[in-house]
Amino acid sequence: MKAQQAFLNCGGNATGSGGTVSYSMGQIADTSISNTNGAVNQGVQQPYEFFVQGINDLNDIHLELLVYPNPTSESVILKVKSDEIENLNYQVFDIGGKLILNKKINSAETTIPLTKLPSATYFIKVINNNKEIKSFKIIKNI
Repeated sequence: MKAQQAFLNCGGNATGSGGTVSYSMGQIADTSISNTNGAVNQGVQQPYEFFVQGINDLNDIHLELLVYPNPTSESVILKVKSDEIENLNYQVFDIGGKLILNKKINSAETTIPLTKLPSATYFIKVINNNKEIKSFKIIKNI
């Protein structure tokens, strides 16, 4: 008898009045079941996870930062909705905190290449004058 095997980054159990379910994060669903009370995807974790951490104490600078698509297989687009980009740069870190890329942001949309990196979780930090203003958690798939 063989069971499914996978490397998970998190998971657990959820219990409510309707029952109990075990869940995992990071894998692709195998089977979907739904009825009038809700829906369940059986199998492995869902491939979508969004995490945005913002630090907005830049009194005179009002930034709106977006990173998409997430998860990705090749690259992400960093979109800056502000005219204040002259002192901005981005940094890409692996899950262990190792700096992988450090580049200046030169336009409102910047493509951040991830093609050569292995599938993993990465963090993209946007820096203004050596101060972190926002970070994004990115999932890189094959």
